[in-house]
Amino acid sequence: MAKRPKVSEVQTIEQYRIALDNAEKQPQIATTMAEFGYNTDELQKGKQIWQNASNAYNLNKTEDDETNQAYATFIAKKENVEDAYSLHRKKARVVFRSDSITLEKLGIKGSMPQAYAKWMEVVKKFYTTATTDTAIQTKLARLKVTPEELTATNTLVVELETARSEYMREKGESQDATLAKDQAMAKLDEWMSEFYAVAKIAMEDNIQLLESLGKTIKN
Repeated sequence: MAKRPKVSEVQTIEQYRIALDNAEKQPQIATTMAEFGYNTDELQKGKQIWQNASNAYNLNKTEDDETNQAYATFIAKKENVEDAYSLHRKKARVVFRSDSITLEKLGIKGSMPQAYAKWMEVVKKFYTTATTDTAIQTKLARLKVTPEELTATNTLVVELETARSEYMREKGESQDATLAKDQAMAKLDEWMSEFYAVAKIAMEDNIQLLESLGKTIKN
């Protein structure tokens, strides 16, 4: 596999675009390259490979942007739930400090889980129980935790789960797009590597023409 110089992919794509465009439109380069097998048909093959790589790169960038947005949404919703649950949990542990059965029922005995899946499990248990048990609601109301507040937070929990699912979906799509982009760029690099190798031979008597193909010529 050809090894690309250490420049950004967007710079590489632009360099290759210029090279292919000038190889077709600059008369002297076009004539010379055609003599070495890079006629119009062959250049069109290269342009199609370039187009595939460019499309894959753009799709990857779009998927990355969507993933970042989905992650930001997920984190914002998680922080909202964390803030509400932390306060409700503290109040509930005070209200039911002498009622181990209700503490167990609400899932608030012991320490707070750190792993997301376990944390979500206890959060859902708390709000599922609290929003359906009027006796618990009555006692929590003493510390200004209303049934409406519990229901609203339970809705936030549902929204959080949806946001996480969306983030995981976007993450998977982004990973697929990255793989497709890497494969397309590798194919383009390989094609351009041979193109440049031939161009150096074809234009050895007029090496400055390589500048038009995006290759810097040292004086």
